[in-house]
Amino acid sequence: MNSSPSAPPTALTAHRTTRPPLGPSWFAAVMGTGIVANAAVTLPWTFPGLRTGAMVVWLGAALLLVLLAAGYLRQRALRLHAGDPVMAQFLGAPPVALLTVGAGALLLGRPLIGNEAALGVDWVLWSLGTVLGLVTACTVPYLMVTRHRFAPDAAFGGWLMPVVPPMVSAATGALLIPHAPAGQLRLALLLACYAMLGLGLIAALLVIALIYGRLIHHEAPSGAVVPTVWIGAGALGQAVAALGALAAAAPSVLPAPYAQGTVVFALLGGLGVWGFAMLWLTLAAGLTVRTIRTGLPFAATWWSFIFPVGACVTAGNSLAAQTGSVAFKWIAVASYGLLVLAWIVVAGRSALHAAEHLCHRVVAGRARHPAVGTAPRGDGTTPVTEGVDAGARPATEARRTGLDPTAEVVVAAALAADER
Repeated sequence: MNSSPSAPPTALTAHRTTRPPLGPSWFAAVMGTGIVANAAVTLPWTFPGLRTGAMVVWLGAALLLVLLAAGYLRQRALRLHAGDPVMAQFLGAPPVALLTVGAGALLLGRPLIGNEAALGVDWVLWSLGTVLGLVTACTVPYLMVTRHRFAPDAAFGGWLMPVVPPMVSAATGALLIPHAPAGQLRLALLLACYAMLGLGLIAALLVIALIYGRLIHHEAPSGAVVPTVWIGAGALGQAVAALGALAAAAPSVLPAPYAQGTVVFALLGGLGVWGFAMLWLTLAAGLTVRTIRTGLPFAATWWSFIFPVGACVTAGNSLAAQTGSVAFKWIAVASYGLLVLAWIVVAGRSALHAAEHLCHRVVAGRARHPAVGTAPRGDGTTPVTEGVDAGARPATEARRTGLDPTAEVVVAAALAADER
């Protein structure tokens, strides 16, 4: 029974030539890269070259989304991931990745692909991300109730991932409201966005209460689980940004009294939620500093630093636009500077991790398939005999794979009979 993020990996059996499954947690790299680009557009002040740089970053996020989606669909590991209590939580990352890249197409992609194409891309990615996000928000909690079993200290920041996508759909859907046909369709889109905001925010508050109880009543998290605590601040910041975006879109849909009410709700409600987000952000930062002193191993969860900070940037920008507060403008700009620095560090470590993993795979592949009988042909090429060395003894092999609390797939080395 895998009942806690600190529980040992579940043993699985596979052929040694099977590649380790790509975990959905790596879609957080698309989320983080995309929000670095999108948040630049919402800043209260413009800086030379910022929009061009944001466009390049958005293109990188779009390319990464295509590569990860192709790799994830090809491996057909969805059932494996859904059955694991830890990995299932990160199934919320792919929908948010789709929504983030789609919003970037509308905000940054127009000079490259044109207005109609950018709008079409956003509609497609938003629709797909919204459907997948709603499925995840309903399915993962159902699996947690009916199939997964958890210890009292099992709650961690990753539990927020399944319920965050509807809030992202609400915030990014607000960008599409002016482009929807006037009348009932536009009204339906606005109301659906508010409903998804309520779904995600209330569910997130319930999960945050569970995480806070775990932090209070049990030992503080350690290792690569710690960055997931930041997801709480991201969920709250996303709610503030969604409130502001929907209030800006409401006047084209709702009559005057209700449209004005959305503005009041966005300001007063947004300020209250933003204050709670800053409290959670402070708690997450303190736990992170504490963990860094003892060692913070790199994992896919490092991307949990990026999207939450980006969500807080967009929340600050939203409140600055509503209030005209210079203080919020400076907070947003300073937060964006920290966001870019953090993204550079995490992206660099991720690229290094990917390069090391690729090199290890190539070396391991060569070691498992040594060439024998390599007498040159007459054309100068060298034939490679399939199989193992002629003198090798038959061996039974097993590979154990499991899902650790960092939401990465851990692959143990193959165990041959003559190595035991």
